[in-house]
Amino acid sequence: MFADFALTAAQEAALEAHLDLLMRWNQKLNLTAIRSREEAVERHYCESLFLGARLPAGPLRIADVGSGAGFPGFPVAVLRPDCAVTLIESHQRKAVFLREATRGLPNIRVLARRAEDVEDSFDWGISRAVSYADLGSFLKRLAPNADLLTGAEVPPADLGFEWDAAVPLPWGKQRFLRRGSRV
Repeated sequence: MFADFALTAAQEAALEAHLDLLMRWNQKLNLTAIRSREEAVERHYCESLFLGARLPAGPLRIADVGSGAGFPGFPVAVLRPDCAVTLIESHQRKAVFLREATRGLPNIRVLARRAEDVEDSFDWGISRAVSYADLGSFLKRLAPNADLLTGAEVPPADLGFEWDAAVPLPWGKQRFLRRGSRV
């Protein structure tokens, strides 16, 4: 299912368990608009793993801002057990799902609050499907480095980051990984 990535059997099992839980919970609680397993694997998991595989080597403290159902943070944490990943999600029901989904994964912490209210600092901020306007007030305070999974829109200069050239994602059109460093 995740053939593009060198995952152990335990990592694949963790991702499949998360996907199964997501599909069950999504029937009652709108965690994601994507309903098919195949599309969820491609858009949620593979994009997140693509980001995680490009993070620098070594242990990092990572903040996933607006984690929603756990993307990109959950797959990144599974792929990179050497990193401490904090899933930041202000919607309480989504945070309940995240707590259930992350049981037994010691490198994941869930913060059920708005990112603006988080006082911790991190090495890396990551996010998927969060608007630049929403990230603008706090991203550079949280972390000096950021990886964002975005559409075609170029990040604005007022985010306070210098952005590398966008990396097109292998799945779908107009999807990019954008890496920035705080200026």
